[in-house]
Amino acid sequence: MATIILGTQWGDQLSNHTGKLTDILCPKAQVCARAAGGHNAGHSIVANGVSYSFHLLPSGLINPNCMNLIGSGVVFHVPSFFSELGQLEEKGLTGVRGRILVSDRCQVNFDLHAAVDGLEEIELAEQKIGTTGRGIGPSYSTKAARSGVRVHEIFDQEVFETKLRRLAAGYKKRFGDLLKYDVEEEIARFREYRPQLAQYCVDAVKYMKDAQDRNYKILIEGANALMLDIDYGTYPYVTSSNTGLGGIFTGLAINPTKINHIIGVVKAYTTRVGEGAFKTEDTDEVGTKLQDIGREWGVSTGRKRRCGWLDLVVLKYSTAVNHYTAYNLTKLDVLDTFPTIKVAVAYKIRETGEELDYFPADPALLESCEVVYHEMEGWQKDIRGAKTYYDLPKQARAYVEFVEKFCGVPIAWIGTGPDRDDMIYRTKAIGIDD
Repeated sequence: MATIILGTQWGDQLSNHTGKLTDILCPKAQVCARAAGGHNAGHSIVANGVSYSFHLLPSGLINPNCMNLIGSGVVFHVPSFFSELGQLEEKGLTGVRGRILVSDRCQVNFDLHAAVDGLEEIELAEQKIGTTGRGIGPSYSTKAARSGVRVHEIFDQEVFETKLRRLAAGYKKRFGDLLKYDVEEEIARFREYRPQLAQYCVDAVKYMKDAQDRNYKILIEGANALMLDIDYGTYPYVTSSNTGLGGIFTGLAINPTKINHIIGVVKAYTTRVGEGAFKTEDTDEVGTKLQDIGREWGVSTGRKRRCGWLDLVVLKYSTAVNHYTAYNLTKLDVLDTFPTIKVAVAYKIRETGEELDYFPADPALLESCEVVYHEMEGWQKDIRGAKTYYDLPKQARAYVEFVEKFCGVPIAWIGTGPDRDDMIYRTKAIGIDD
């Protein structure tokens, strides 16, 4: 059976906490897989006093008994792959090279794509997306245009070099001398990568089918989050892949009847990086305080995150798309010192007073709305070290239960700090084996 972990908001709740939950669940899993995204994602895990950062690699590599797969929907940056493996080894992880596989159907994310990414952001000027600059969007664009290169083509040198030169020539026609990129240099590097990469490549469709036929326990680790999904996010200020439940099936070809749990990771407040709508953003004291206490800057980019109160309109919408069976509420401790805590429960159209309890597709309609908040009493106590649900102050429990009732999804894990052990388990009560 398979368990899926997905981000519910704008992706930043995944930075530490999807990796943390993956690490907790991985001891019972035989395969940990990623389905979409690229090396723009960032997860951090603190284990045995050591902090490990994951971008392209699945964080199941922390577990010495778990195989890891980069699925077909991922855009695969080869230099980052080898660099991350090396960094994990430098921090003392052993055997990682024998526990990672890459689908031969992945699209290759070239340094060419990163160069183009920056130029496209310059073209957009004030309408820029706020990308990570890692070439993710251009990689998916060439995939959709059927001009990209897949991993299996790396091993046919003539085909590979012809296609990369053609791709570079097309971008050169578009950007001219603004494009600072040497195609022959990248081709030369791939001549070195080619023999090193072969041992990791696999037919992922066959691999996943075999794993399911053998009834392996599979843990699937999402990248980014639903509000950055190319179809369901705050378009156009989104990433270029399907970050929701649908992307899991297209990226891994997993049998949907073998999905056991769909876990949504929810930060106890809201953050996002880059441009785009964010109705509960606070640019004053509250936002600054959340940013400072929560250490809100990106693992992959170092960019500071925009911060604001928890938006339950977003969370309910995300749940309608991804059908979560349980939530992991993270960073509840960041709210410890707030005397009053707000949560968004609706959007009100300013001109008419009509309240919306759903997240609209139209950015203009969203812009015309103001937020309707529900206020709750803060607990103003340090909850770090709480081991059980009833170790939490009653006000903190009321906050948890309000979220559960509003969205109709049980909260199975509650994060109360950055360390692996800073987690309250309520899993047995809702039928999840922790």
